[in-house]
Amino acid sequence: MVVGGAASVRTIDGGDGTLSADQLTLRRTNLGLVLRRLRDHGPRSRATLAAELGMTRTAVSTLVAELAERGLVRAGGTERGAVGRPGTTVELDGRAVAGLGAEVNVNHVATMAVDLTGQVVSERKLGLDARELPAEEVLDRLAELVGETLAELERLGAEPVGLTVGVAGLVDRERAVLTHAPNLQWHDVAVGDLLRDRLGDGYPITIDNEGNLATLAEATPGDPERQDVLVIFGEVGVGGGIVADGRLLRGRQGYAGEFGHMIVDPQGRRCGCGRVGCWETVAGLRSLLDLAADPDDPVRDPELGIDDRLAELNRRASLGDTRTLDALAQVGGWVGMGAAMLTNALNPAAIVLSGYFAAVGHHMRPAIEDRLRAGVLAPDAGGTRVELSTLGFTAAVRGGAGLALDAVFADPTRVDRRPVAEGAVQ
Repeated sequence: MVVGGAASVRTIDGGDGTLSADQLTLRRTNLGLVLRRLRDHGPRSRATLAAELGMTRTAVSTLVAELAERGLVRAGGTERGAVGRPGTTVELDGRAVAGLGAEVNVNHVATMAVDLTGQVVSERKLGLDARELPAEEVLDRLAELVGETLAELERLGAEPVGLTVGVAGLVDRERAVLTHAPNLQWHDVAVGDLLRDRLGDGYPITIDNEGNLATLAEATPGDPERQDVLVIFGEVGVGGGIVADGRLLRGRQGYAGEFGHMIVDPQGRRCGCGRVGCWETVAGLRSLLDLAADPDDPVRDPELGIDDRLAELNRRASLGDTRTLDALAQVGGWVGMGAAMLTNALNPAAIVLSGYFAAVGHHMRPAIEDRLRAGVLAPDAGGTRVELSTLGFTAAVRGGAGLALDAVFADPTRVDRRPVAEGAVQ
């Protein structure tokens, strides 16, 4: 293979198995193609992989053997519907590696480890009031959770391939700095450096916006229904992200998705960002709690976990409590107003409600859909449907773990070869 028309290539080693730099790049590319095909479309025989990827059967067999040596694939069952002699399928093997996701939010820090097949192998969460603690102390608590997660991975024999940390605020990804987080009340915090000081540099650590990570978790690879979606993530604040044709839209400097700071009520409440009438002041969890309960109501007690508070609101709504139902409908109307504005601009296939919206959204949904249809110019809301996330508050940490694993799907040679395990592809 020749790059840029040059006839000479650089070699990697001097032994009989010397590979040129271009050959090595091509091998990495092809290994990634096979691995992503299995991720996106499920188990495949070598013959099917060869046909779908436009490779020879021999080439695919060589690639599969190397992926098996790296602990990334194993033998599956018999391929159904195969023409001629049925072949043994190849499937992802999730045991060798794991991606780590973590989150810093106003009410908690959390971690999650996900294996190559997408299975959660470790999950931890610690409630705290991040606004009342120094950033360094919050990151201390997060580092402790990460340490516990790493210890669990070691017991399972899984290698961490990277950690992606989602933070509720504007993130400079290149410098791994949280530049502005109104609800956390953090400014210019070098989250990446502070975590590397605590965790070392044994694996890559990246920082991202939690809404973007939640969005990545919802845009399921290989699912055609989730390739053009708008995710709205609600907690104390409101954020989210945009996936178009399967790709996350970050914007010029990476600050896209700050939906919560659209001005929808100019005469309304002052937001934590300093402006008046931001969308999150009427659609965030604080607004719902203010409308649904008096200040001395237990559901307003910050010491009560957010899941318990939402469960209580659902209980009251299910019993027909008028105040709770009215609060849910009012906030749902505001959610629908903002969703309509975004739909007019983006026309997504689906709006996925995540975070706290996923927990109580079934009560809000009629008001959201009514306001969406009324506010979108195109007939039938432009075909945009409203869905509730099944991930809820775990979306951001799951998206972070998935993003860490993307490096392996792009370049499987990041994972060292090892003795082939029993049941692996030979």
